[in-house]
Amino acid sequence: MTTSEQGPAIMRGPSFDPGAPDGAFYLQPAGLLSGSLAAHARRKGTAEWLAGGPLAFTGCTVIRRRGTERSETLFGLADLRHWAADAGLAAALEDRLRRLSRPRAAVAGLRVDRPIIMGIINVTPDSFSDGGDFAEAGAAIAQGVALLEAGADILDIGGESTRPGAAPVGVEAEIGRVVPVVRALAARGAVISIDTRRAAVMTAAVEAGARLINDITALTGDPESLAVAARSGVAVVLMHMQGDPQTMQQDPRYVDAPLDLYDHFVERIAACEAAGLASDRLVLDPGIGFGKTVEHNFQIMERLALFHDLGCPILLGVSRKSFIGRVSRGEEAKRRFPGSIAAGLAGLSQGVQILRVHDVAETFQARAVWERLATCGQTPDQPAPA
Repeated sequence: MTTSEQGPAIMRGPSFDPGAPDGAFYLQPAGLLSGSLAAHARRKGTAEWLAGGPLAFTGCTVIRRRGTERSETLFGLADLRHWAADAGLAAALEDRLRRLSRPRAAVAGLRVDRPIIMGIINVTPDSFSDGGDFAEAGAAIAQGVALLEAGADILDIGGESTRPGAAPVGVEAEIGRVVPVVRALAARGAVISIDTRRAAVMTAAVEAGARLINDITALTGDPESLAVAARSGVAVVLMHMQGDPQTMQQDPRYVDAPLDLYDHFVERIAACEAAGLASDRLVLDPGIGFGKTVEHNFQIMERLALFHDLGCPILLGVSRKSFIGRVSRGEEAKRRFPGSIAAGLAGLSQGVQILRVHDVAETFQARAVWERLATCGQTPDQPAPA
């Protein structure tokens, strides 16, 4: 059951008090502004930059839950601080607001104060969108060069299909697929991400020049992957997936999909830090389409801003995903480009820092227009927290 209300009054749920000062609450930025409105609100003190900008937030939704019950209260920033003071949470709130506001660490040497485009290269015969198109190393390398010329900031290279129902690939086969491509494109100066859930592949790819590990299991799919990632010194994408590729779409269930993902990331960030993998090397990916129904995907997309409270850059992978066709006309993967752009821009408008895409040139153009609008009226030294 969910109840909601707009502040400043503290809302009472059906059988528990969400205003009780137990310190446990989710904080979702609300009232997002961009362009000159964001800059003006920040100067007036009525908004804070979101993850360093160019978006700003003028309020937050405080979410509390117990079991299946959830309550929400929407506050402007001033009322939010009054609520926190009354609840004995003033210091905790200010810490959370600083975490929401501060600029994010660079990813693989790339600043994230503007959206980053990650181009996809599947060196596989059976990926859902382009399986077989770039299965041979020469074709994959040529595609990488083309994506760089089209505007990709990062190339994400994978040698195992993780589409629903996909069978696993042997470690040596996966290494044989990706390493020649990683080495060749890294030698050209490209920033390379290795898309793998296996520690041995991570090691081989990093040695060949990869500067980012992108793991759909959030470093849980191989008992050695957490230690390998920590030692590697490179950035790491932690993706959420319920189940595994063979079973994940059979019957995915959540109590509350966005909040369940948030809790999952809290646990994985803590595990990484305990293993010596600092949070400033982490990127979070909600894993759209990985163990999620269409409805789950949209619930998560609606609340992407929630994950900024974790303090890490956010990666969004919606390119050509099946949910696009399911809410449209059932288009096949390669005909889902317009929906991919729409979903990606929706993510940027909630502060997502990285878009993982197939169609780089088109996304580059869409990003250019979005960025010009988002920064219109902001001076070169903005955005930056005061």
